[in-house]
Amino acid sequence: MNKNTLKMSLRTLIVLLALTLVAQGVAAQDAAADDSGDDDNIGALGVGIALGLAAIGAGYSQAAIGSAAVGMLAEDGSKFGYALIFTALPESIVILGALPLFLQ
Repeated sequence: MNKNTLKMSLRTLIVLLALTLVAQGVAAQDAAADDSGDDDNIGALGVGIALGLAAIGAGYSQAAIGSAAVGMLAEDGSKFGYALIFTALPESIVILGALPLFLQ
């Protein structure tokens, strides 16, 4: 892993940590102090963030996996099954990211 990729990963991790801390603060807020009925909006925002980040992560990982699979198929065409499986694996991340949509 080169230096720029490591820096980008660290920055992404810091941003996600900050978002998590903000979400924990919102979740810990006393329900009696907020009588405006905005609990549904906060839940919908959380579902949207979960689904969006899962889709971004799956797309980022699938870009690297897809190019590696194409290179593998260029060298040996008999490994199509492996390439297909590894290319389809990141899509399960999006399915798990959509799970809060059904749990809300």
